[in-house]
Amino acid sequence: IATGCPHIFCTSLPKHWRANKSLPNMFRLYDTSGLIRDGTRVKLFAGNEDNSIANLRNNESTIVANSVVFNDLRFIGRSGRGKFFLITIVIMSEPMIVATYSHAIKVTVDGPREPRCKS
Repeated sequence: IATGCPHIFCTSLPKHWRANKSLPNMFRLYDTSGLIRDGTRVKLFAGNEDNSIANLRNNESTIVANSVVFNDLRFIGRSGRGKFFLITIVIMSEPMIVATYSHAIKVTVDGPREPRCKS
């Protein structure tokens, strides 16, 4: 998935997920420029108009061979009913690089479920 930075790409997140539950797949970032050094720290932030800074767990990692893997990334904070998080990716390089992944994931208490029947 393309981000707001032309040379940073990421794997997709599920459209809807349960708060404080491990994601089904690891979240990865890729640097196609090759200019960011190995060992550079990368941090993720999530927010929207209702929850400006959502609580995340395991949201920091380092670049190795032009990619970053976030093992067991968890969204603790909820995005709100019908709302999605914007993911901000901060790469602590010189100069600092900031990329965004918009409309990334909806996080609720009960996660995805079947719609209620109107009977």
